Amino acid sequence: MAPPRPVCVTGGGGFIASWLVKLLLSRGYAVHATLRDPCDPKNAHLMQLDGAAENLRLFKADVLDRTALAAAVEGCEGVFHVASPVPLDKLVDPELEVIVPAVKGTSNILEVCSTMKVEKVVVVSSTASVHFNPTWPQDKPKDESCWSDKKVCMENELWYFLAKTVAEETSWEYAEKNGLDIVTVCPCIVFGPQLQPVVNTTSELLLYVIKGGPNAMNDVMWEIVDVRDVADALLLVYEKPESSGRYISAPNYITTKAMVELLRKAHPKYNYVKCKTDVEHNSPITPTSSEKLRNLGWKPRKLEETLLDSIEYYQKTGLLQDAEGNGYSCHLPEMFSFFHAAK
Repeated sequence: MAPPRPVCVTGGGGFIASWLVKLLLSRGYAVHATLRDPCDPKNAHLMQLDGAAENLRLFKADVLDRTALAAAVEGCEGVFHVASPVPLDKLVDPELEVIVPAVKGTSNILEVCSTMKVEKVVVVSSTASVHFNPTWPQDKPKDESCWSDKKVCMENELWYFLAKTVAEETSWEYAEKNGLDIVTVCPCIVFGPQLQPVVNTTSELLLYVIKGGPNAMNDVMWEIVDVRDVADALLLVYEKPESSGRYISAPNYITTKAMVELLRKAHPKYNYVKCKTDVEHNSPITPTSSEKLRNLGWKPRKLEETLLDSIEYYQKTGLLQDAEGNGYSCHLPEMFSFFHAAK
């Protein structure tokens, strides 16, 4: 049997992308991974993956550089567009820092895919492009037909949510106009062990909960998915010829208080964040349905496994060492500020 033609993964050194590259290599794919700087030590983990020496090629490419993207995509039958900034701190220039790379980066990769006659493109979106919809019926789980309201995102300065919404809309407009076979996957908050050495934004969020960051958090609903299950979902929608449209990957719900209790039961020694349970919160996070993805054959892990594997990883890498100042100091990522309890 002929080996599969190469596939390209943009932003190959990131949290989700690293697990996807690992999964693709384990399934015998040859992988082209784009990185802003392949020589940066933070990307060294990629060439240590099983099968990397034979089947992984790293390409220096920014998503805003179409020529560099074209070199990476050349010869590939499929592309996974994962690269997109996930900001940790308050943005100084949202347009430049998040919106342009997300939206223009998506347009660039899709144009390259058309030119290079790529057969199928999987775009990683986010439930950020689903949740902010004030007109959705309160008692109905959100599904793939629900879209975030861009005006609401702008009014609340939710720049990441706006960027993901516009980037995904751009994908669908492009697909319709140009006949490119695109599927999008919308993961919720992604936890789980890391392969990359740099702490990513969602891991920062969980570390804040475990280490008991300075501010209390609202007792609101969290939607959580395991990073390994997101990688599985991306490969699943790529390999299934019948996959089409959007797929929400948000299998697990838990409130802040219940999550702290679950973690404390297994690991009582950490400080854990204080939780405000006595206030009514107007959280945008309400249940979504992953039924469409499950019907395709997706089998996600249980939430406990994701949370406990995350803690185990943080322990192993010293991220939870304690108060003597030698541990990793954490703060709540700006994009999750709606979890913050009022002072």
